[in-house]
Amino acid sequence: MQQDSGGGSKLFDLTGRVALVTGGSRGIGRAVAEGLASAGADVVIASRKLAACETAAKEIEAATGRRVLPAACHVGSWDDCDRLVDTLYAEFGRCDVLVNNAGMSPLYESLATVSEQLYDKVHAVNAKGPFRLSALVGERMAAGDGGSVINVTTAGALRPNPNDLPYAMAKAALNALTLGLAGAWAPKVRANLVLPGAFDTDITKAWGGQARQEAARINPMGRIGVPEDMVGVCLFLASDAASYVNGAQILVDGGLFRTL
Repeated sequence: MQQDSGGGSKLFDLTGRVALVTGGSRGIGRAVAEGLASAGADVVIASRKLAACETAAKEIEAATGRRVLPAACHVGSWDDCDRLVDTLYAEFGRCDVLVNNAGMSPLYESLATVSEQLYDKVHAVNAKGPFRLSALVGERMAAGDGGSVINVTTAGALRPNPNDLPYAMAKAALNALTLGLAGAWAPKVRANLVLPGAFDTDITKAWGGQARQEAARINPMGRIGVPEDMVGVCLFLASDAASYVNGAQILVDGGLFRTL
């Protein structure tokens, strides 16, 4: 292991690299974006609301000293994904890390009440957008210095339930995409999968307090996850420390799904 004079490992140093994080203005994406910037990367934060991205970008720049570019993008839109990638390469000329984190899981009364509009919207944000971004960025990574694609899905895709089935189905598609990408541009481009369990995000806030408390009670760690719990694993996968990690499926769920 290469070390600097202070004894710290250089394996996690992202200085000189550029990362794109979707859903990066809040929650898991916000925490991961700051974590990558703290490791030395310049970062593009993308989400639907530009003002939220601008606020997050200013905060992360102030905290890390890195350049953080806010960008409006609805990842469920093919055209928006194309524009986002064009902006990224026009501003930075490269992308070394792509974190497909944006997701959505609207509530519904029953399976029969799921509308076509809801179903299509959930699939577009959770699966179609990551496919398009990965295809565009991955090819350019392969033609350049290589890179890392990190897809954030859900442990629920491994054990779906009726309460969020369109979401679990879309995330299962993202799981399949990741495993396919692991062989698409290897060895220059690695693709890996991170599967969080219940986390303190907008999705679980919509469950209500009782459901969140139950999720914490049944977890071996005695709590649900917080966005900062995702930073270390994503930094690892983005860095040279994971240079031989490709096609991995990493649960970040406090041990809840350990029986799978």
